[in-house]
Amino acid sequence: MSDLFSVEGKTALVTGGSRGIGQMIAAGFATAGARVYISSRKAQVCEQVAAELRAAGGTCYAIPADLSSEQACRHLASAVGEATGGRLDILVNNAGATWGAPLAEHDEASFERVLALNVKAVFHLTKFALPLLQAAGSAAEPSRVLNIGSIDGLGVPSLETYSYSASKAAVHHLTRHLAKVLAPSVTVNAIAPGPFESKMMAVTLAAFGEQIAASAPLQRIGRPEDMAGTAIFLSSRAASYITGAVIPVDGGMATCR
Repeated sequence: MSDLFSVEGKTALVTGGSRGIGQMIAAGFATAGARVYISSRKAQVCEQVAAELRAAGGTCYAIPADLSSEQACRHLASAVGEATGGRLDILVNNAGATWGAPLAEHDEASFERVLALNVKAVFHLTKFALPLLQAAGSAAEPSRVLNIGSIDGLGVPSLETYSYSASKAAVHHLTRHLAKVLAPSVTVNAIAPGPFESKMMAVTLAAFGEQIAASAPLQRIGRPEDMAGTAIFLSSRAASYITGAVIPVDGGMATCR
């Protein structure tokens, strides 16, 4: 039982891994003994975070990429394959964008930017990384895909983030569809975070943090270990019989209303 929740020795790619939820997951994996590759659009920041995780005793490397196009997803999968010898145990599709505006101002360009990164990139990167995942996985011990959704994709949010909430609902359903197709050698699950300290949430938490925390049954916002722990569980042997699930990590906000 000692290795039931272990990810030691596994290889993981975390997109959007240089900040926020992606950095929480990458740090958790690195601390737990996984070999971690992080990707983000800003190369300097990506390299800096990878260096910080190595300095803390983890194994982490940066492969910068802007995943807003199919070709960029293909390139990242190819680069990871070269770096890992053609195998990948864990893919975390976390890179994402948000946008908020009144209904009349929610234009085509902003909608397309959010969908391109939040939905299309999840699909394309998983597609191109599939040979790597299949090389590492088996029916007995599958490789893992973790898609980062949101509780805004489970219920109607209070803010006017139409493209964001629609994109995250799409991620949840795409997770279920991919889980059926990629079984049994690859599991696909989604994490639906509630409020966590991140650049994406910074303005909202600065203005409404106390009210948001008070609205959660557990009376707080998420901590880094909450996100890292869920990702490690879903990537460990303990979760090898779970696929197609969407797990809220939100202090009960979405399910205990």
